[in-house]
Amino acid sequence: MSIPHPVPDEGTSYDPIPVELKWQRRWQERRTNEPDLKAATSPFYQLMMFPYPSAEGLHVGNVFAFTGADIHGRFQRLQGNSVFEPMGFDAFGIHSENYALKTGGHPMRLIPQNIENFRRQLRRVGLMVDWKHELSTTDPTYYKWTQWIFLQLFKKGLAYKKTAAVNWCPNDKTVLANEQVENGLCERCGARVEQRLLEQWFFRITDYAERLLHNLEWIDWSESTKSAQRNWLGRSEGAEISFAIAGSDALPIVVFTTRPDTIFGATYLVLAPEHPQVGALTTAERRAEIEAYRERTSRQDVVSRRMGESAEKTGAFTGAYALNPATGERIPIWIADYVLMEYGTGAIMAVPGHDERDFAFAKIHGLPIVRVVAPDGIDAHVPLAEAYTGDGRLVSSGVFDGVPAAEAKSRVTAWLVGLAAARPVVNFRLHDWTISRQRYWGPPIPIIYCDACGAQPVPEDQLPVMLPEIQDFRPDDTGISPLARHEEWYRVSCPKCGKAAVRETDVSDTFLDSAWYFLRYPSANLNDVPFDPEITRKWLPVSSYIGGNEHAVLHLLYSRFITMVLHDMGYLSFEEPYTRFRAHGLIIREGAKMSKTKGNVVNPDHYIERWGADTFRTYLMFLGPFEEGGDFRDAGISGVKRFLDRLWKTAHDAHENGEPDTAVMRKLHQTIRKVGEDTSRLSYNTAIASMMEYMNVLRASERVAHRAEAEPLVQLVAPFAPHIAEELWEHFGHERGVFESRWPSCDPALATVDEIELVVQVNGKVRGKIRVARDIAEESAVSLARADAGIARFLNGEPKKIIFVPGRLLNIVV
Repeated sequence: MSIPHPVPDEGTSYDPIPVELKWQRRWQERRTNEPDLKAATSPFYQLMMFPYPSAEGLHVGNVFAFTGADIHGRFQRLQGNSVFEPMGFDAFGIHSENYALKTGGHPMRLIPQNIENFRRQLRRVGLMVDWKHELSTTDPTYYKWTQWIFLQLFKKGLAYKKTAAVNWCPNDKTVLANEQVENGLCERCGARVEQRLLEQWFFRITDYAERLLHNLEWIDWSESTKSAQRNWLGRSEGAEISFAIAGSDALPIVVFTTRPDTIFGATYLVLAPEHPQVGALTTAERRAEIEAYRERTSRQDVVSRRMGESAEKTGAFTGAYALNPATGERIPIWIADYVLMEYGTGAIMAVPGHDERDFAFAKIHGLPIVRVVAPDGIDAHVPLAEAYTGDGRLVSSGVFDGVPAAEAKSRVTAWLVGLAAARPVVNFRLHDWTISRQRYWGPPIPIIYCDACGAQPVPEDQLPVMLPEIQDFRPDDTGISPLARHEEWYRVSCPKCGKAAVRETDVSDTFLDSAWYFLRYPSANLNDVPFDPEITRKWLPVSSYIGGNEHAVLHLLYSRFITMVLHDMGYLSFEEPYTRFRAHGLIIREGAKMSKTKGNVVNPDHYIERWGADTFRTYLMFLGPFEEGGDFRDAGISGVKRFLDRLWKTAHDAHENGEPDTAVMRKLHQTIRKVGEDTSRLSYNTAIASMMEYMNVLRASERVAHRAEAEPLVQLVAPFAPHIAEELWEHFGHERGVFESRWPSCDPALATVDEIELVVQVNGKVRGKIRVARDIAEESAVSLARADAGIARFLNGEPKKIIFVPGRLLNIVV
C-alpha cells in the first residue's frame, strides 16, 4: 500500500483544530461510536461517572476523569472488543435548584441549557461516547424507573418511614446525609448544621452490611476505595451487656461494647440524651438539668456528636445508678452528647482507664478511673496519667487476672453469657440510608397516604409521578417540601379504596438517581422496561468504571446496595455492579488547589481552542500517575504539542524504501509492549513517556523514518490523541478508521531490553532510581524521571539545568 502524495505543506504543518473538527463530524456521520448492543460479540462496557451539568460548564477535573476513561475504552476497542461508552447527566438536586433560585430562573429550563453546553464541550474533547444512549436523571422516562426502584424496595420491606434525628441545613433548608457534614458545617454552603426530628423515608441498607463488607474481599477495585467502604461500614464484634438499675425493677440498660474484657473497669454508664429510658431514670432533683442538657443537644448536628468533637466533654448526671454485673458495684448513669441512639444501643459502659474519650470525661466530672489492663512490668495500682489503650494482661479483674486482653474478650463474654448478663453480637457503623429530601427539584416519592388504608404505593402503571412545574419552589424553614403548598397536585384518590388521599410531598435523594444509571444506559431508548433482560445479561456488570474517590461511601456504596436488592428480587443475574473500579487522582494548578477565588481555574475550552483537544488530553494524562493526579502547569503543555508536531511530520515524511532499521524496530517493539502494559493498568504518564522516548529514537539526528517504523506509533498514540491518529492512519492509505484496526503485535525477541538502573538526583540529592535502556538518551531519561511518582514530587517547576552521565546518573536542577 503506497502513501498518498501529500498536499503542499501537509507534512510540515500540523493544525489540530480543522483535523479534530473533521473527525468529530465524521465519527458522528458514520456513527463510529455506536456499537450494535445486540449483535456485539465481545462486549466491553466502559463507564465514567456522569457529571452534574453546572452552569459553569465542564471543568478540568471532569476532562481529566473522562479522558482517562476514554483512553481505556479506546484501548479496549483496539484489542478487538465492542466498546460501549455512554454519557448522561446527573441533573436533579440541590445544586441546580439553588442556582435557579439565585438567578431567578427555573430548573426545568436552565438544566436543558446547561446540558446542551456540556454536550458541546464533551464532543469537543473527542470522547468515544455513544450519544444515542444519552440520559438525564430529570427526564420523566428516566425517573419513572427511579420511582419503580423505590417501589421494589417498598414491596420487599426495605423502604420504611420513621421519625429520626437528622442533619438540617438552615441555609439550604434541607436534610443532609452524614457524609455531607464537615466539622459541623454544611459541605455545600458552610452553614452551621442543626439537628432536627423529622419524618423521613429510609432504605434498610444495614440489612446488607455484612454482604457489602464481604464482597470487598474479591471485587477488583482500587484499594483506597475498598478501604474507605470498610471504614464506613465499620464492622465490630463485641457483646451486648445488661446493667440492672440499682434499687429498681425497671428494664436494665443494655450497652454494646467491643471490649467486654474491660468490664471490671466500667465505672459509669453514658446514655444518649434521646435514649427512651432517660426520662424514667432521671430523679426529681436532676430533672431540670437533664431537660436543659437534652434541649441543648437537640440543636447539635449528628456528625459532630458522632465524632465527639465537643472539646468540653459535656454531660449531665441522671441521679440514677446501675449495677456492674462483673463487680456488683453501683455505678452512676450519665447522659452525654457523644453517645448517639443510632449506634449500638444508644448506651455505653464507660471504661476511663482504657478509652481516651471516657478518660477525658471522667477527669472533667470527677469519676473513678480504674486500670484493668496492664503491660508486663506494670502493677495494677500504678496510677494512669492517660488512658492505656495498648496490649497487656487483665488486672483487678477477679478470676481473669493475668489473662491476655485479646484472649479475655471471648472468655469474659462467655462468662457474662453464663450469668444471663450478655450476648455476643456484631455491630456496624453503617446506618440506614435517609432518602427523603424536603426540596422541589427531584423525583417525587411514589407513595399515597390514605386515612383508611395507610401508606400505599402508587400503582406501577401510573408511573411516573410527574414533578409539576411550580414557580414558588423556594424551600422554607418548616421542613416541609414546597410541593406541600400545591393541593391541586398532592390531593388524589387512594389507589386501594378510592377515598380522598394525599401524595408524599418529599422528593428522593439524588444518590438514588445515580445508584442505578449504569443499568439504564444500554436500555435508554426503551420505555416499557427499566433495563432489558437480554441486553443487561450481555453487557453487565460494567467491565470498567473510572471515577472519583470522593464518591467511595455514597454513590459507590449505594449502587452496590441497589444492585444486590435487584439481584435478590430476580431482576439481575449479578450482585456487584462494577467488575473493575479505579479511582482517579486530582488535578491542582501551579501547586495549589483550583478555585475561582484564587483565579487559577483551568477552562478546558480555552486550552482546546489554543492547543487542540489531542494535546490537551495527552498533557492531562502526562501530568502524573492517573490514580494520583498532577500539577497543571501552563509551561508543560508545549512539550506535548511538540511531540504531536513531530509525529505529524514523521508520518508525512515516512518512506518505504528498503528495510526498516533493526535497532529502531527493536525499540519499536519494546515500546509496543511497554505502552500496552502501561495503558491497560492506567499508567498513562509512563506510556506517554515511552512513546516520546521512541520518537527521540525514531527521529535521532533528524533521520527520516521508514513507514514500518512510524505507522505502529500512530496506533499506540490513538487512545490518547484520537483525532491526529485517525488523520495519519488515513494518510497512510487505510480506508477504515484507526479504531477498526488492532493493537500492533509485539515480537518478544525484539522487545527484549538491555536495561540498567539509573540513579536520579534532584538538586544533587538522590530521589529515586528508574529502569531504563542502557543506551537511553538524555531527553528520554528526563521524561521517564518526570513520570515517576516518587521523583516527580520533588520537581517543582521547569528544570534549570540537566546533568546526565549516560548509564550512571541523572541530576535535575530546579
